[in-house]
Amino acid sequence: MTDLKSLTLKELEQETAAMGEKPFRARQLYGWMHGKLAAGYGEMTNLPKSFRQKCQERYGYTVLRAVRVQESRIDGTRKYLFELEDGDTVESVLMRYKHGLCVCISSQVGCRMGCRFCASTLDGLERNLRPSEMLEQVYAIIRHTGERVSNVVVMGSGEPLDNYDNLLRFIELLTDENGLHISQRNVTVSTCGLVPRIRQLADRKLQITLALSLHAATDEKRRSLMPIAERYSLGELTEVCAYYFGQTGRRITFEYSLMRGVNDSAADADLLAALVGRLNCHVNLIPVNPIRERDYVQSERKAVDAFGGRLRSRGITVTVRREMGRDIDGACGQLRRRYRDGEA
Repeated sequence: MTDLKSLTLKELEQETAAMGEKPFRARQLYGWMHGKLAAGYGEMTNLPKSFRQKCQERYGYTVLRAVRVQESRIDGTRKYLFELEDGDTVESVLMRYKHGLCVCISSQVGCRMGCRFCASTLDGLERNLRPSEMLEQVYAIIRHTGERVSNVVVMGSGEPLDNYDNLLRFIELLTDENGLHISQRNVTVSTCGLVPRIRQLADRKLQITLALSLHAATDEKRRSLMPIAERYSLGELTEVCAYYFGQTGRRITFEYSLMRGVNDSAADADLLAALVGRLNCHVNLIPVNPIRERDYVQSERKAVDAFGGRLRSRGITVTVRREMGRDIDGACGQLRRRYRDGEA
């Protein structure tokens, strides 16, 4: 069954024409789905009942149901566990910043990348999410809060570039002027470093922010943390990052999770500065969010500050990610895993 909410306006026009409907019906339907965020056909009050009935018979209409919502007492961050049509679940996070609301969404059910410090990958990959299922994480949170979202980050469970075609369709629909019309510059996509896909994405010349999960400044150490490093070296990564900037004019964000005694020494900082110093980039330092299945622990604040200071002294722009949602299973995959194990 065709997934209605994953169709572009042009495709929707073709579908409604095949149903014998007038062209403006497609725009009305699209507006209800992506502008007014209707949770069902029953809300589409200016569409004829006969048309809505035909749509219901012919097309799937994706709506996600929140089975768990946790809110941090520390910072107001909310973590959502959404149930999919097949009964599996995905996580999304709502974060409040001075500049507005940011939603972090998942791109896959599970993940096959195998990063050692991440809970999302512990049970492997179940399946890719459809564009509609990615959109619905944003839409459902807006419906729940009644507030507009200004930024969207594809940094939850899954590797977005491992779901490349659906990711591109998601971005197209999310930023379309006939829908939420979120600026591409307010969309961030995180990747562990699929070099061929980064090159493909660069050639699309989108104005999104690309965040590359680096976490180590030598191939040997990166391989110990991230299996993807067995396929693509740091040399290949920095080369494709330079290409990305050349194609898009958008600087790369390097995500670097600091783990005590693993990658947080002065020598690590110097190696990182040497690796990325010639690129137009900024480094986002992340005190790792511990998970019970692994023994990685956060670097001490003194070490985080010293690490950032060494990078800044070499002219690199550095931010330290504000910790959010620590008291509500903040790390990707934690809540879903607890729910599956009957603990949440």
